[in-house]
Amino acid sequence: MNERLNALQVALNNEMKEHEFYIKNAQRTKNPVGKAMFEQIGSEELEHYERLKELHANWEKDKKWPETVPLKVKDTVIKSVLKDAAQKAPKTIKGDTDDLKALRVAIEFEGKGTEYYANLREKVSDPKEKAFFNLLANIEHEHYVSLKETEEFLTDPVSWFRKKENTGLDGA
Repeated sequence: MNERLNALQVALNNEMKEHEFYIKNAQRTKNPVGKAMFEQIGSEELEHYERLKELHANWEKDKKWPETVPLKVKDTVIKSVLKDAAQKAPKTIKGDTDDLKALRVAIEFEGKGTEYYANLREKVSDPKEKAFFNLLANIEHEHYVSLKETEEFLTDPVSWFRKKENTGLDGA
């Protein structure tokens, strides 16, 4: 049990660090796509922090996975945020060096987060606990994929739009 409480404490710290990172970069960037992505993921990481904090407090008090606390995490809407922000942005807008650097740090965060929650999921046997960590792992993975797409958008927006619009060169 102590091992899992410690793992939750690590997760709490990581979620708050990530939230602060995303909000700081949302305020810093001038790129509307980067701003939308950072704001949305920052908001989702704060929600993860709140759910993990609630879980940690209940688990510490009861010494077991909570039976009565409905620990549900909202699904991510990150895919639609990228699509909506990109549709409103000029098709030639590129990210600056700081945007790309921040995105690459974020991609690393989310990759590690996916792995961390997947490892926690594999170590537990309680189905509710397993489902909770699986949900977090999946959301972190969706963040990772969306950040990789944002990186592609900010480095080569024309190609990104071409791929998303599925237009062919033969006029079809």
